[in-house]
Amino acid sequence: MEERFWTSGADNARATTADYAVMIFPYPPGIIQGDQIWHGLKRRTGWRSVAMAERRATQCGDIVILSYRASAEKADVPIYEAFCASTYLNDAGSWLRTSHQQTPAV
Repeated sequence: MEERFWTSGADNARATTADYAVMIFPYPPGIIQGDQIWHGLKRRTGWRSVAMAERRATQCGDIVILSYRASAEKADVPIYEAFCASTYLNDAGSWLRTSHQQTPAV
């Protein structure tokens, strides 16, 4: 699910993200929430592939935090390396992303 967040475009990401989610990206865009996320992701999508290392999952009841080191690539852009974390909530059997954060690894 987290890999598809990177590679399947904004429509897929939106379908698995809560309406009230908060995302933190390197400036710009910085801290964004709600509809701001989808305006920002349209410009940031198009990753051809992502490799995830140092994966960790921490679950407490209906909440899970995924953390990992991402190495993502797309055409005509240097490989993007970042430390990432996403928080998901199990909402009536569907996992919804409530937050996502990226810190550049360089």
